[in-house]
Amino acid sequence: MAQIIDGKAIAADIRREVAADVAALSSAHGLVPGLAVVIVGSRKDSQTYVNMKRKACAEVGICSIDVDLPEDISEPALVAEVHRLNADPAVHGILVQLPLPKHINEEKILSEICIEKDVDGFHPLNIGKLAMKGREPLFVPCTPKGCMELLSRSGVTVKGKRAVVVGRSNIVGLPVSLLLLKADATVSIVHSRTPDPESIVREADIVIAAAGQAMMIKGDWIKPGAAVIDVGTNSVDDPTRKSGYRLVGDVDFAAVSKVAGYLTPVPGGVGPMTVAMLLKNTVDGAKRGIVE
Repeated sequence: MAQIIDGKAIAADIRREVAADVAALSSAHGLVPGLAVVIVGSRKDSQTYVNMKRKACAEVGICSIDVDLPEDISEPALVAEVHRLNADPAVHGILVQLPLPKHINEEKILSEICIEKDVDGFHPLNIGKLAMKGREPLFVPCTPKGCMELLSRSGVTVKGKRAVVVGRSNIVGLPVSLLLLKADATVSIVHSRTPDPESIVREADIVIAAAGQAMMIKGDWIKPGAAVIDVGTNSVDDPTRKSGYRLVGDVDFAAVSKVAGYLTPVPGGVGPMTVAMLLKNTVDGAKRGIVE
């Protein structure tokens, strides 16, 4: 049976480390790291995520700067809001909760966040540096960074291993493949146009599943002993639950756990790591300000 990687426990360790860093910054420099969390409109799922991030900030002593904007805000007004936060020395990180309303160009807004405050790691300059050999981005996207941290803290060696990433999104698939490459893995990316994906996945020592397809990866896709990180969060009908549904990953957990060496559960695997990495990025941004 696979060793189950406990993302909750690892994320709790990271939060403790972040809280210690925040306390040290405060006592040595009188500096409290600040994270501006911008939400446009009132989507229920976005509000849930934002509240979770704000609560996590409070727990580690980061100052959460709440920016709640109406659904019908114009694009220029939102750009002006981002520029105001760029100029505010109390803000060390800016996070714009996605998706934005249809009338606003996400790419435009994200590229307006100054690179020194791009704690989500989505600025084209940060992604560009991530893609280049010998360059280091100021920030790495939180979910991919969390995946790498789960591997390293579980004692999984990446260097020299074959890694397969399932999915090629800008948020997870692409950046995590670049991080694996930087860590000296040999990387393949499987996506919706890949013929016979299971034959490629079967060769992997490390699998990162981020396709957004419920339980797509079966037990017989996995090389015995492989490390499997499941980024997927999909709701499937479950009449036995009060909510009427349950969350599952992109991996068939029951089947894969019999073959893999390491496996993350859903929920309780990658999810808690994303928020922990956001907190870590914010503190790193505040520290960078002192060094400069």
